[in-house]
Amino acid sequence: MLIELELVGVRVELPHNQPIVLLKEQTGFRFLPIWIGAPEATSIAFALQGVAMPRPLTHDLLRNVLDDLSVGVERIVVTELREGTFYAEIELLHDGSTVKVSSRPSDAIALAVRAAVPIFAEEAVLAEAGIEIEDEDEQEVERFKQFIDSVSPEDFRT
Repeated sequence: MLIELELVGVRVELPHNQPIVLLKEQTGFRFLPIWIGAPEATSIAFALQGVAMPRPLTHDLLRNVLDDLSVGVERIVVTELREGTFYAEIELLHDGSTVKVSSRPSDAIALAVRAAVPIFAEEAVLAEAGIEIEDEDEQEVERFKQFIDSVSPEDFRT
């Protein structure tokens, strides 16, 4: 079963300075943190903030290629967690047919933000890696959202 997620944002997890993307299920209390690389974190942050680059970044380039080929991005799905590694698929629509392309979740999410498409995860992934945050922890989530609103893409450069 697929669960729709909302992209809460990206941040740098201290003390290891490791970027994470944080997803939250639409109709529940589970969050899905996925550790990602600094370039992908920067790319997602740029897209969330609407930063226009003079030349396209890799994810912008991919979006442009798909547009030029009349291929639509339908959604992305975090499909599994195997040996500590998350896997995802990008679902594309071309000439009425759906094509699934294997992807790292960070790249799929960066594309999803640019294409304004929904993000899903398999229930099994959320059951294994999801973190439930109760009402009393909502302040922490609110602080995280405030951090996301104030962070600059330059904060993710190494």
